[in-house]
Amino acid sequence: MSHDDRPDAEDPREPASAVVTSNPWEDPSTASSYIEGARRSVPYLPAVHGIVDQILAETVPADGRLLVVGAGGGLELTYLAERHDGWTFDGVDPSAPMLQLAEQTMGPRAARATLTEGYVETAPDGPFDGATCLLTLHFLPPAERLQTLKEIRRRLVPGAPLLTFHHSVPDGAATRVWLERFARSAAGPTADGDQIARTAEALATRLPFVSPEADEALLRAAGFREIGLFFAALTFRGWVAYA
Repeated sequence: MSHDDRPDAEDPREPASAVVTSNPWEDPSTASSYIEGARRSVPYLPAVHGIVDQILAETVPADGRLLVVGAGGGLELTYLAERHDGWTFDGVDPSAPMLQLAEQTMGPRAARATLTEGYVETAPDGPFDGATCLLTLHFLPPAERLQTLKEIRRRLVPGAPLLTFHHSVPDGAATRVWLERFARSAAGPTADGDQIARTAEALATRLPFVSPEADEALLRAAGFREIGLFFAALTFRGWVAYA
């Protein structure tokens, strides 16, 4: 589970003091610390994986094929593969070190996953019985986000679910308030006010946020239907939508 590899974007799963000035995901040392950082900064991630699994299992057959966009790290791949012996996976991520980490994380279950370096356009055409795109879309500006969603949509069988999970914050003055709340949560009780403010400013500057309303509109514009919110905490939102 990695994000699209856009430069000059701060990873929301790093400590709140971290400010990224270049693309860190080609550095193997960054990839090696990813899982610990994700678990610290997104402590409810296991719950999200559980809900994603539950919703996918409602329609994905026992021998289903799944598309995982932003597959680096392998957390969701591992979670799903452990619970569904018959599922196979095609994962795509632009970072080779993060894909290597995904293979390591999956262990023997990696034999059921085909991992491709690149963006969603380089993923197989499918058809897929379901898709996930977790902690990824907030790195994409609206036009690229819409194109990514369209590429996912055209690879799904009719009625197949897409599960997304990423930063989505209100427009206007409320944006900064919510980013500071996230930064405070990620940093922990020892962070000072200046540190929180720096992280919130870095996030606001470097990530192309859209509002929850705009996120849902992009899903509709990409051709998805029956869009529903399945998770919300601080700046994170998770949606399910059907092809």
